Amino acid sequence: MADFAFAPLGVADPNAPTLAARLALRERPLGAPLLRQQWSDLLFMHWPVPAALLQPLLPPRLRVDTYDGLAWLAVVPFKMSKVSTRLTPPAPGTDEFLELNVRTYVHLDGVPGVWFFSLDATSPLAVWVARTFFHLPYLRATMRLDSPGPQLRQFTARRTQGRMPAAIFRATWKIGAPLPPAEPGSLAFFLTERYCLYASNKAHTKLYRGRVAHQPWPLSAAQVLHYESTLVESHGLPTPAGAPLVHAGGPVSVELWPMQRV
Repeated sequence: MADFAFAPLGVADPNAPTLAARLALRERPLGAPLLRQQWSDLLFMHWPVPAALLQPLLPPRLRVDTYDGLAWLAVVPFKMSKVSTRLTPPAPGTDEFLELNVRTYVHLDGVPGVWFFSLDATSPLAVWVARTFFHLPYLRATMRLDSPGPQLRQFTARRTQGRMPAAIFRATWKIGAPLPPAEPGSLAFFLTERYCLYASNKAHTKLYRGRVAHQPWPLSAAQVLHYESTLVESHGLPTPAGAPLVHAGGPVSVELWPMQRV
């Protein structure tokens, strides 16, 4: 990708999504969703990074989405539940599992979305479905989520699938007071209000986009009491510097539409 030109840090991207484009994606897509699920006990952990650090890791047509010139790298643990398809109700044993993803924010021709470097999950079936039908880099892992107090969460994970370097994650956080809805144009809005996801094949020769729909994230303040992880490093990226910007989120009911090649 050496011949792929992108705006260096500090230079405006002429194709960057407008606020109107970001808001428009809140509208529920037409047609029936493929999947329904609920996301809860979520922790957004975000670090600002130079866009030039992440751009070479993306498919050539995708560009890093930035806020005030900076890209953002995130590690996000959460619980997924009430998983069902449009044809089947939730199935016991497969409708609830834990997930942990490493992500950044991108756009294609001004349409903003999420790019996942990896998604670790405890459900082998979910891993297979996501890799087969959504082209997403899911990996199997063992995980545990505990609630030692009403506002405390402890999340541990260890990747068990060998197609990527081993990785561990341990975090304890305290959920604080509810926050007002993220103001359009704010950093919290940029980081959390995302209604598209992008994926590609391994060679980055095919690109896919999928739509999701949900109510704006119910966010709360959060304090990370303990954190250790090698997830980011498993992608060949340097350890994020400094304390992350954190938000607790959920629960939120989510609908997902089939991926479309773009």
